[in-house]
Amino acid sequence: MVNRLWTGLGILVESVFVSTGVVALAEIGDKTQLLAFILAARSKKPVPIILGIIAATIVNHGLAGALGAWLTTTVSPEILRWVLGLSFIGMAIWTMIPDKIEEEETQVAKKFGVFGATLITFFLAEMGDKTQIATVVMAAHYAAPLAVVIGTTLGMLIADVPAAFVGDKLANKIPMKLVHSIAAAIFALLGIATLLGAGSKLGFQSLKRQRHR
Repeated sequence: MVNRLWTGLGILVESVFVSTGVVALAEIGDKTQLLAFILAARSKKPVPIILGIIAATIVNHGLAGALGAWLTTTVSPEILRWVLGLSFIGMAIWTMIPDKIEEEETQVAKKFGVFGATLITFFLAEMGDKTQIATVVMAAHYAAPLAVVIGTTLGMLIADVPAAFVGDKLANKIPMKLVHSIAAAIFALLGIATLLGAGSKLGFQSLKRQRHR
């Protein structure tokens, strides 16, 4: 009983730390961080921008986490292992592709004020974005959606809060290629580990066994 509790706690802690780190790295240079740079440069009001980012991320990643949890209950462990492993590898490749943002995307919901504009534009920009897909995959991998959503939200804040304060002054000083390479390597390692069956020690399979006992 005690060992099972420690194992479950360890998985939860790991899911928070891995989700935080991977998303923080993947978010550097991502469309939503570029959006934070632009909004900050225009409004010079970091607090409503940060609050908008938090609200949009919680809702968006909450939906992604729920989808990941649903996958663990409807897809068999063997099929899920292949889906998640290949998804992690796909994320590694996607992370290396530079993002850009169109001017019209920054104009959406401008009439709703800084907070409203940030909330709406971030939510829309994050739909189908790599960090949202990563949240789905990690929530399914660890079978701990709440912990993963906490981690991915923290990761978004680590990357985007500085952007809200300094605008685009920081963008040119970040070694984007190096940061993206590290994030891609982590995604690739998670994918390979999952395909080789190491995921049973790191995530969803061990938690599923606990639920069946």
